[in-house]
Amino acid sequence: MRARSHFHPSIALLACAAILASPVAAPAVELKKDTLAAFQRYAHAREAQLDQGLKDDSPFLWVDTLSKGRRRDAYAQMKHGEVFIERLKMLVDGKEIDCPDGLIHHWIGTVFIPGTTLERTLALLQDYDHHATNFAPEVIASKTLERDGDHFKIYMRFVKKKVVTVVEDTWQDVQYVHLDSTRAYSRALTTRVQEVENAGKRDERLKPPGKDGGFLWNLYTYWRFEERDGGVYIQCEAISLTRDVPFLLAWLRRFITSVPKESLVFTLGTARNLLSRPAPAESR
Repeated sequence: MRARSHFHPSIALLACAAILASPVAAPAVELKKDTLAAFQRYAHAREAQLDQGLKDDSPFLWVDTLSKGRRRDAYAQMKHGEVFIERLKMLVDGKEIDCPDGLIHHWIGTVFIPGTTLERTLALLQDYDHHATNFAPEVIASKTLERDGDHFKIYMRFVKKKVVTVVEDTWQDVQYVHLDSTRAYSRALTTRVQEVENAGKRDERLKPPGKDGGFLWNLYTYWRFEERDGGVYIQCEAISLTRDVPFLLAWLRRFITSVPKESLVFTLGTARNLLSRPAPAESR
């Protein structure tokens, strides 16, 4: 029987920090029930696809579902140390899911780390107490709040600086599942997000959830790990929710939709760099 799971964080970092930025100080907005419901419908539809793929013995990594030519190019890119990344879009009954007053961002990226192991990869990602060090400057605070085997509850503070600085506190529920000796996956559900006003100052305060700048309202991340070809492939899929942008600020919409990609590349690239270093025992 296959274990069920929730979702994964660390790499919450990915889309999280991804959406935290805006080149202007946007007015406060409020997350509406219809907006959140649309995001949840979208994420649940994608999760159902992922679960069915595990049952059907479909390719474990998304790159292996691509056409022969695209798959060859993707592996060549990863073998050269690059992150292979693409934007995805879920359809339900052949139609896009309308998200009133919100934007859903959906990206998937994969990286290959030669010479490392699945055990070492998972140890890095589960070391949430050191994410603020390992994944700086996107993560500036991190902590494991609870752990029960492969189930984690964690706290992470993300920061994004672009003309203005946006800081977000997140609380996440993370579950890892081991399929066999070479494959595992994790899913992280962000259970609460609060924008931080005057972060690091004496008058620092948390804005009410869903009543802020709207740069990050929710985030689900889905990870897959496979040890083969002399190393480990890490795949991270991030689905996040932000405010929509008025028509007159179409340039801001383009900016917001570009940041998640940059953040995902940063996260996977950073993980690759860390795991490419000799393990402590090897460096002595």
